[in-house]
Amino acid sequence: SHGVVDPSLTSSERGLWAVKWSGIILLAIAALELVVVLLSRSTALLADMIHNFGDAATVVPLWIAFALMRRPPRSRFPFGYGRVEDLAGVLIVVVLLLNALYAGYEAVTRLIHPELVTHLWVVAATSLISFAGNEAIAVLRIRVGREIGSAALVADGKHARVDGWAALAVLLGAAGVWLGFPLADPIAGLLITAAILGV
Repeated sequence: SHGVVDPSLTSSERGLWAVKWSGIILLAIAALELVVVLLSRSTALLADMIHNFGDAATVVPLWIAFALMRRPPRSRFPFGYGRVEDLAGVLIVVVLLLNALYAGYEAVTRLIHPELVTHLWVVAATSLISFAGNEAIAVLRIRVGREIGSAALVADGKHARVDGWAALAVLLGAAGVWLGFPLADPIAGLLITAAILGV
């Protein structure tokens, strides 16, 4: 096998590349949303931001899993470290659940104690940016996941696609507030929470 590149090494390198760029895009979107949340006080955008930051945090266990998969089998792990990816998947689900609980708490709090949402056009534009970014991540992760045979990466890509559609709930909330229904914003936050829980 001299001179032949090990397929698992190639797969892991490709997986690491996809995970890295997904994380960079998510962090950029979440940072933009943080600025707009501080400016606008939008609960729906806050829920989307929490979720995007949480998703960016899931990059860490996926990165570790792909890095460990590159290690050769040892006496203690004679079949290698390929199953580490499954543990990363479990950790990702736990992180998403905690995000959903916090986003739901914030949305319910704002339903009980409403706050004025300002800069509605900026909120709406940011939701469209979040949608586009999540869709780009979904396409990237699903494509690379299928190329390398990573069920976790494909699942994470499908999750990013749902996140993109959930980001459009922010747009609906902003439109509702603009039309004179201020509770539309926290209701949109609850819709995003439901979408996170659905994933």
